[in-house]
Amino acid sequence: MSTTRAIRKIVTGTTQFDGAGVKLVRVFGHGDTKDFDPFLMLDAFDSENSADYTKGFPWHPHRGIETVTYLIAGDIEHSDSLGNKGRILDGCCQWMTAGSGILHQEMPQPSDRMLGVQLWLNLPRKDKMTHPQYRDITDSMIPKIRQDGSTVGVIAGKYKNTQGAMQGDYIKATALDVQLEPKSQWSIPTDTEATLFIYIVEGAGYVDRQTMIESHKAVLFDQGDTFAIQAADQGIRFLLFSGSPLREPIAWGGPIVMNTREELQQAFREIDNGTFIKK
Repeated sequence: MSTTRAIRKIVTGTTQFDGAGVKLVRVFGHGDTKDFDPFLMLDAFDSENSADYTKGFPWHPHRGIETVTYLIAGDIEHSDSLGNKGRILDGCCQWMTAGSGILHQEMPQPSDRMLGVQLWLNLPRKDKMTHPQYRDITDSMIPKIRQDGSTVGVIAGKYKNTQGAMQGDYIKATALDVQLEPKSQWSIPTDTEATLFIYIVEGAGYVDRQTMIESHKAVLFDQGDTFAIQAADQGIRFLLFSGSPLREPIAWGGPIVMNTREELQQAFREIDNGTFIKK
């Protein structure tokens, strides 16, 4: 018998200033790691005022995680210690595996609207020190499936037998950009044990035919083998993320996420003595 996922909790997050002074909403983070496992943090940004974000995120380190930056609209210039340089533009995604350690910077440029998210995905203990790498996913690389009042961009994972632009090497995460026309219904089969949440970018929708969830909120769901939603009168656009929990200990300090305090302290010692980047 099919079990439709019920709402576990709804989160709106808090406005924060990060990097050199970027205004964003931290939807979830440090206090939510057990509930959202294997997802660590979600930052959302939506602004038509370039002063909110152009101070950017100057050079900083990461270890032990993957960062997924998805822009619906905007322009972010980036570079890293591997020698990569580029831009994340409208409809593009950057999937960065920090692994054993990387230094990078992300500098948003003025645009009509900066709209998107950055998701931190934990790496399993056995892969914490894997070789770092970048994957730049352009809009044209993301399959778009249009059917029955819905348009689904398959960023990662699989949807209706269509492989996404990205298949995770370490966490087999699903990442979808879903747009529903007004009052349209949409559902998807899910791995019963996987963690699943959505972040509503625009519009509103009904998750259990009674509870209407509006934009700029994330909804975490209980276990089940089906996720279902119905768009409200104005339609809805949301991002869906799903992945199997790691259930491993977390030691988190700023941009570094390891399994023990000792590993965390070692990472910061390496930053101080110049041995953080591995050859």
